[in-house]
Amino acid sequence: MDYDEFTGEIQHRLELPGTGEAVRAIRATLLPLGQRIPEENSEDFAASLPMEINWYMTGAVHDHGQRFDWTELVERVADIEGVDPSDAAYHARVVVDLTHAVVPAADFQDLRDQLPESEGAENWRELFRMVDAGGWGEAEEAQTGGGPQ
Repeated sequence: MDYDEFTGEIQHRLELPGTGEAVRAIRATLLPLGQRIPEENSEDFAASLPMEINWYMTGAVHDHGQRFDWTELVERVADIEGVDPSDAAYHARVVVDLTHAVVPAADFQDLRDQLPESEGAENWRELFRMVDAGGWGEAEEAQTGGGPQ
């Protein structure tokens, strides 16, 4: 998937008015993820993403391996993107779901392995809720009650 396809798909899924908003949502999600996981894992994960996007997890990050939880990720996404936390959480899930379709399964699993999926405050399972529900199409259908209206 190239840059235009990736950003276009995010723009479509998030129903954003333009490419700039889609890029902002992508950057707002990938930058804090790059900050959260170790540099090697960040580079492996980002390698399959379009060059213009993978930079957000690698070159733009100066301090990998920071310790913060899902709530802090949502706050960082909201701050970077300039949206409220509920939109930030949804946008992060959509971006991660699309990366799931692009990144090799082993690299995606490495990302999950870096983020504890516990019952406590660090419950990163929330980030993967859309992936675990079968992906964007399935999650959207479940939210709307399924099937054509």
